[in-house]
Amino acid sequence: MTRASKPPSQRQLRVGEELRHIIAALIERGEFRDPDLQGRAITVTEVRISPDLRNATVFVVPLGGGDPAPVLAGLKRARSYLRHEIGQAVQLRCVPDLSFQADTSFDEASRIDDLLRSPEVARDLDDAQ
Repeated sequence: MTRASKPPSQRQLRVGEELRHIIAALIERGEFRDPDLQGRAITVTEVRISPDLRNATVFVVPLGGGDPAPVLAGLKRARSYLRHEIGQAVQLRCVPDLSFQADTSFDEASRIDDLLRSPEVARDLDDAQ
């Protein structure tokens, strides 16, 4: 079994969830001077952290939808501020490097829901009964 296919360890999950709470609280406070982040409601859906706890991928989605590109650009510019605040809040040997990605899981769930409600699937379900 390769390392890439192993599920995350309990420590990875715990640290990732702690980082998610800290980043969400920092975003909620809105202390950013970046115009792409001011006045924007952003949801932090997940933080995936590498096995060595040195890299973290933060999945975000703008609340209410919309284009996530400006939000991602603003968060990328605010990365050093976020790392500093995380370093103050969490006792880790090293503060993980943050990268930000748009969370597409809600769009994917909506697409699957639309497929399940389509007439073709409904017809197949009626034939099975």
